Amino acid sequence: MFTGLVEATGHVASLETLGEQARLVVEIPFADTLAIGESVSINGCCLTVAHQEAGTAGFDVLTQTLSVTSLDGLRNGDLVNLERALPADGRLGGHFVQGHVDGTGEINDLSSHGQDHRYEVTLPPDVMRYCIPRGSLAVDGISLTIAELREKSALFWITPHTFEATNLQSARPGQRVNLEADILAKYVESLGRQNGPS
Repeated sequence: MFTGLVEATGHVASLETLGEQARLVVEIPFADTLAIGESVSINGCCLTVAHQEAGTAGFDVLTQTLSVTSLDGLRNGDLVNLERALPADGRLGGHFVQGHVDGTGEINDLSSHGQDHRYEVTLPPDVMRYCIPRGSLAVDGISLTIAELREKSALFWITPHTFEATNLQSARPGQRVNLEADILAKYVESLGRQNGPS
């Protein structure tokens, strides 16, 4: 479980295809504190540390994960968002984020407006159904508040701190991003189906 508050950013060292999976190696500021088997959110996707070297951690990524996330588009040097799993006694400052990507969207707009940035992302129907104005959505692992819902997209306003502390500083229109809808909305939908008219 994560919070969507990006802990740090890192750079992709390599993404190598290995048969039915891939090995992703990332330069991580806190790599020396990680243990084999520990979970790390990389651009909102929960991955398990498989090996370590000085300053880097390696993750095995299944073909299925590559097919439903934007990780297959990563290139050496790309900036990625990083967050370690929430400790049991940690503070929840964002919202509950599982690191289970529901789908991908595309950046429509990322433009500066004074000190803030306007950020618009397309949403597939399977994600849009769980979104409400002023609700939460994880975009590349960042817990964001939806300022406005449009027919096929969501609009966010990004503060200077969030822009500078995440991979948004290197993002560009047309780029694919990972999306995870609010788990509470999914539970409400599930309970509604179970308790609905029979």
